[in-house]
Amino acid sequence: MFIAELNHPNFKRYDLSRLRTGVMAGSSCPEEVMRRVITSMHLPELTICYGQTESSPVITQSRTSDSFKQRVETVGRPLPDVEVKIVDPPTGRTLPVNEQGELCTRGYHVMKGYYNHPDATKEAIDGDGWLHTGDLAVMDKDGYVRITGRLKDMIIRGGENIYPREIEEFMYTHPKILDAQVVGIPDEVYGEVPIAWIILKRDEAADADEIKAFFKNKKSRTIRFRNIFCSPTSTQ
Repeated sequence: MFIAELNHPNFKRYDLSRLRTGVMAGSSCPEEVMRRVITSMHLPELTICYGQTESSPVITQSRTSDSFKQRVETVGRPLPDVEVKIVDPPTGRTLPVNEQGELCTRGYHVMKGYYNHPDATKEAIDGDGWLHTGDLAVMDKDGYVRITGRLKDMIIRGGENIYPREIEEFMYTHPKILDAQVVGIPDEVYGEVPIAWIILKRDEAADADEIKAFFKNKKSRTIRFRNIFCSPTSTQ
């Protein structure tokens, strides 16, 4: 929704100076989009909420008193009386700060279970009451959480772990890209390879070679895509 509003052809005609605060939630927000919303839509006290249907209302939230960097790059800290830990998915071992793993949460906000689906409930909530979200995250020493991707979305290319969220975040820094989605597809040699769909900003043009060159020139890690599809923004 925010991406569509920012890219509206008449966006600059609207006076948004009376806006002050709000909540961004429901889907992961790229850092670049968050920066534009705060500055271009005049929302200096905008906060981000992170949660799931299984853990309502939310697990973490940034505060208006947080620094700009904390509100742009993280989903804040756990709410009062909400526990959060980052675990190693294969072993369930709690990981130290700044190490990526699966985000688990426990507290009043966690559901009792899926209706008439006890097996699915046991798979989601362990014996100690921890809800396993399936989201990959990192927590710093101050408790701020950064969502890095989905556990099931990870692409394994010939033994290399590739996280779509990381690639998408980088794509949003390209001046012509409005939105991007990266997924893995089967490959006979490498097992999986990434493929990207890109929506360009209004009146912009680019092709796969330009995007690949952007990665080569700007990012130290080489990402080998099977293909990149670039589509113009709909005029409707």
